[in-house]
Amino acid sequence: MKEKYIIPIFVPHLGCPNDCVFCNQKSISGQKETMTKEKARKIIENFLAQIHDKEGEKEIAFFGGSFTAINEDTQEKLLSLAYEYIQKGEVSSIRISTRPDCINRAILKRLKKYKVKTIELGVQSANDYILKRAERGHTFEDVKKASRLIRRYGFVLGHQMMVGLPESTHLDEINTAKRLIKLKPKMVRIYPVLVIKGTKLEQEFQEGKYQPLTVVQAVEICEELVRMFDNKHIDVIRVGLQNTDEITDPKDVGSQVVAGPFHPAFRQLVESAMWYEAILNKIKKLNVKVKEVEVIVNPIDANNVIGHKRENVQKLKELYDVDLVIKQDEAMKQGKSKIEIKKIYQDFLEN
Repeated sequence: MKEKYIIPIFVPHLGCPNDCVFCNQKSISGQKETMTKEKARKIIENFLAQIHDKEGEKEIAFFGGSFTAINEDTQEKLLSLAYEYIQKGEVSSIRISTRPDCINRAILKRLKKYKVKTIELGVQSANDYILKRAERGHTFEDVKKASRLIRRYGFVLGHQMMVGLPESTHLDEINTAKRLIKLKPKMVRIYPVLVIKGTKLEQEFQEGKYQPLTVVQAVEICEELVRMFDNKHIDVIRVGLQNTDEITDPKDVGSQVVAGPFHPAFRQLVESAMWYEAILNKIKKLNVKVKEVEVIVNPIDANNVIGHKRENVQKLKELYDVDLVIKQDEAMKQGKSKIEIKKIYQDFLEN
């Protein structure tokens, strides 16, 4: 399988018609200055110079702002620049992210002209009250209309959702995942809400009007959501904001995170929790006391099975007195496993 390389170009807050309560795009993206065609060219050239894999798929991705809401002249300049690299065969595709209410037939025709392949929609929630509370400025009906148009025009559809929005409940987030699944996205990103400096949410937090999720709470809900999307073969391409100089532990100097479920390895926490549950369920189905369990996985999955800082190994030993043995096998498909009970307590006693 060919390696895939993303060349990210951030256009922070360009085109956004309003400020969502949770959003400070310049902090989230780490991009302080407005993006221009010249700056974008430098970014692309620098990335291409570092990618020596000639066979790998390279994609230019416009992230951060609502791309299709920025003025058409800026869109044309950035898209035409990206298209140059497609024509030269140096890049294989273009990806954009935007708002659901900034998609229509004319916009999609323009994107088609420049060979844009993937469109990600910032959905955040399927509950209109939660969207209004977060000051998103669109409804879930906009999400449905945009999603159907995007798929009808032959683009790859992606969705982005958030957990822990003001007044959002566990049930709201489960229902959001269910309703997104019905719209058949190819991929999804899941972002637990962090309280970022300079946002309305920071003010609500300081006034005691908003309480963010803990890391444990965020991991639990994200574990459930990832499993739902996995079961429908929808690729979860990110869980949690990317760790940067600005998006880091609130205790770090220069961090823009005030509070919330930040963890530098958040996705690993989620995937490790999923593996832990799978192993535990296997053990619980047996009517015997298990002493040792062996899990055979692809080497890529080994760290997640072991858990962040060996958490899964320690929890099984401390809570159930079970020894967890990990065996790596490249023939095992990534994400799959073979779980075998190697010793039960009866064997142990007999020995």
